Amino acid sequence: MTHVAVSAIRRTYSGWHPVGSVEEMQGLANTALITGFLVLVALVPMAARPVPASTPLVGAAIALLVMLAVRLAYRSRRDRTLRPDAGRAEPVLLFGAGSAGQGLLRAMLSDPAGQFLPVGMLDDDPQKRQLSLAGVRMLGSRYDIDTAVRRTGAKLVIFSAANADSKLINDVRESTLKTGAAFKVLPSVRELVDHRITVNDVRDPDMADLLGRRQVTGDLTNAESELRGRRILVTGAGGSIGSELCRQIMRADPGELMMLDRDESALHALQLSLSGRAMLDSPELILADLRDEERIRRVVAERRPDIVFHAAALKHLTLLQRHPGEAVKTNVWGTQAVLNACRDVAKFVNISTDKAANPISVLGYSKRVTERLTAHAGAVHDGTFLSVRFGNVLSSRGSVVTAFRAQIEAGLPITVTHPDVTRYLMTVQEAVHLVLQAAGIGRDGEALVLDMGEPVRIDDIARQLAAQAPGPVQIVYTGLRPGEKLHEDLINAGEQDVRPLHPLISHVTVPPLDPAEITTLDPFDDPEKIIDRLAWLCGQPQGVARRSAVAIAPTPRAS
Repeated sequence: MTHVAVSAIRRTYSGWHPVGSVEEMQGLANTALITGFLVLVALVPMAARPVPASTPLVGAAIALLVMLAVRLAYRSRRDRTLRPDAGRAEPVLLFGAGSAGQGLLRAMLSDPAGQFLPVGMLDDDPQKRQLSLAGVRMLGSRYDIDTAVRRTGAKLVIFSAANADSKLINDVRESTLKTGAAFKVLPSVRELVDHRITVNDVRDPDMADLLGRRQVTGDLTNAESELRGRRILVTGAGGSIGSELCRQIMRADPGELMMLDRDESALHALQLSLSGRAMLDSPELILADLRDEERIRRVVAERRPDIVFHAAALKHLTLLQRHPGEAVKTNVWGTQAVLNACRDVAKFVNISTDKAANPISVLGYSKRVTERLTAHAGAVHDGTFLSVRFGNVLSSRGSVVTAFRAQIEAGLPITVTHPDVTRYLMTVQEAVHLVLQAAGIGRDGEALVLDMGEPVRIDDIARQLAAQAPGPVQIVYTGLRPGEKLHEDLINAGEQDVRPLHPLISHVTVPPLDPAEITTLDPFDDPEKIIDRLAWLCGQPQGVARRSAVAIAPTPRAS
């Protein structure tokens, strides 16, 4: 009776726990301990004890063992019933036994209708050699994939290592495909931040996976605290960078997020992705064009943002090379219009590009000018005005990967400018994560340069995508176009790579540019004169622009 009473009181105040769970076992132990103690306290004062004084303690221990044994048997039987049917589910091997891999393993073993049944694990960590989880044994490392597949009959290998480099991912993939088994991946941790790992997360590898999963983002706690409760405006919110900025800012619980773009369809898609509805009737969406300075001024004056992320820009290098006046009107004058309107904001972050480092293209010149204009605003206004510079974003609109895939789907050859051309690449999630981190530590007049890792040969990407295509794909080399570099830079000549606050973020000082200088630009002038003037505003002598923008193109050839 005492045990029942103590158990009832404990449930009233502590609640009940699932049968067989660790929490329930802890509760049973507490109940048995309290019951034994109460009975012992009642027995000690008795002159004639009906049972020895040790009986309550021994009885409590025996009762606890019996209860634990019953529940462990129940839990073991239940877990077996939850496993997928071995006759129907596909046998799989998991490569990577870290937290992500273990989470996937448990998810697979708790779904009786699941399509995958884990039959073994693989991991390069020697400390996990004898590991066994829920009856699934460790079978070796990347060098044992062939043996493990033959031994278990696995039809699929799922890569579940969180932050692996490209060599490991490609080694495991190649070894798997040689055995005849299929290869899939569990998305990286940064992609699974919003939910628990499930079997539905398993997917085919994309280019970001094959390029590696270097963890380039740090703890965003400080950055998120700066955004929490603040009024935030994002220009170019419908673009690849802008839309991801909005998604990550929303997680920081801002006071208000204002999303500005001139593309109504992009705003529609953005609202749909954020809230699951796209009525286009809420004040969070702002339809406006940077070229309309009065409209931008009124928007900022009425909405009074605390922080502005300026991601709006024209970005296609070849088009801007042919139409430099458009770069003047949007990238240069548009940015200055936003800067003029934002003179009272607490923080302004200008999104720049690696093409602004030692620029030779209209895109690079115009973005370098925006860095200098932002630095000038930081010198004359009270808030913090800075720029953030990074390279190409994988799978963004117009990116090289997107273009290659479209060519493959259309049955066309993949066109690569030069077999040796390299670019700095990162995922949009990584880029925006570091933009927010940089925004929290940037200082007036700086350009914060994000560590992009090692540059990637575009030809390697083309060949990897061609290898994944269902049929043979030809690769054609077209030659570098005017304004294109063989290799991009992240730091300008004369800039120092200093990382005082974050190991992945360099701080470089940008010389300010008086906005009066850009009034001399004439977007309707001769294109070569516009390019020369933009180069001069970047600090380069006139005439250099034309000479440096003429790329030496190899004779087009096929591979």
